[in-house]
Amino acid sequence: MKILIVSATTFEIAPFLKYLEEKSEKATFFDFQLDGHRIYPLVTGVGALNTAFGMARFKGLETIDVAINVGVAGAYHTSLKKGEVVEVISDRFADLGVEEADGSLTDVYDLGLIEHNQFPYKKGWIRNTKNKFSSGLPAVIGLTVNKINGEASSIDRIKAKYDADVETMEGAGFLYACRMADMDCNQLRSISNHVEPRNKENWEIQKAIDNLNESLIKFVTKIMKSESNGSK
Repeated sequence: MKILIVSATTFEIAPFLKYLEEKSEKATFFDFQLDGHRIYPLVTGVGALNTAFGMARFKGLETIDVAINVGVAGAYHTSLKKGEVVEVISDRFADLGVEEADGSLTDVYDLGLIEHNQFPYKKGWIRNTKNKFSSGLPAVIGLTVNKINGEASSIDRIKAKYDADVETMEGAGFLYACRMADMDCNQLRSISNHVEPRNKENWEIQKAIDNLNESLIKFVTKIMKSESNGSK
């Protein structure tokens, strides 16, 4: 089985890379063989554009059995605790459109520039309808932005418009690439902060990364065991 691990930065998957270095056989720089399976970490750079392009140019993408996007996220609701790991099952591009005179956003779907239900969108959302493997993590709704929201009025507007759970800079780009390539996929995110007026002193990035990688290792192990048992 071939597993593609997609991350915006090396920092976010550093513990997982260390795990691979210790537990697997390294075939090439980013090709690890573990328990008869192959794992390919792909660091794309920050943002939805880099993520989608990085995946599109990945050699052998059509042979990948499952792609897993991992990274940190901001939470819109305090019910999601810092360090909690979740799975994003639906996402959208949340700041692609026109800013009106009153500061509100009319997105490209409302403008009619992209049809609400044009594949792979459903009412403007990209839904993960092809996830063979269950992470068992809480399911959440995500928004993908080019500019992390850190000012009170912009936070209030985006929360009111979309009523989502988490905010990232890559999620919708990942799901878009996976849906267009008809790939099984999962998007795992760990909460590093709450979306509030920007104050990095309130963030818990290391805790989020530690928990994220612990969950990723468990999930990849679960996938490999499932496939190994199924092939017997």
